[in-house]
Amino acid sequence: MSAQERQASNMNWRFQEGADGAQISDEVAAILDAINAALTPIIGQRGVAAIYTRSLHLAVSSLPWLKTGQEGIQTVMDLTALKSVLAQQSRADAAVGGKAVLQTFFDILVGLIGPSLTEQLLRPAWEKHLSEPTA
Repeated sequence: MSAQERQASNMNWRFQEGADGAQISDEVAAILDAINAALTPIIGQRGVAAIYTRSLHLAVSSLPWLKTGQEGIQTVMDLTALKSVLAQQSRADAAVGGKAVLQTFFDILVGLIGPSLTEQLLRPAWEKHLSEPTA
């Protein structure tokens, strides 16, 4: 794995200091909405929804409480269920769950189009939510 790929896979998602589960769920949804806006013109709503659905599925494998009840093929990225699940969690759990979904989405996209293009496309979506990458 190249240094750039390691850096891309080690993104450190952070949330507003003192935020509760509901605020974190809103922030995660805002980031995903921004990602959706950035990617939809390129891969379409179904493409973004497919990556989101896969991200959620993979995150649920390590965090079963993230299961939202959405089954089957999604044609749009519906964040209502994810927001509801995250909002019911403690701050720590909501942060872990939100980070898991975001990181998994990012990792899938990196696997599809590479770290450089992923960073270029998504930089506006995460700029204010992303701390400095680890060395």
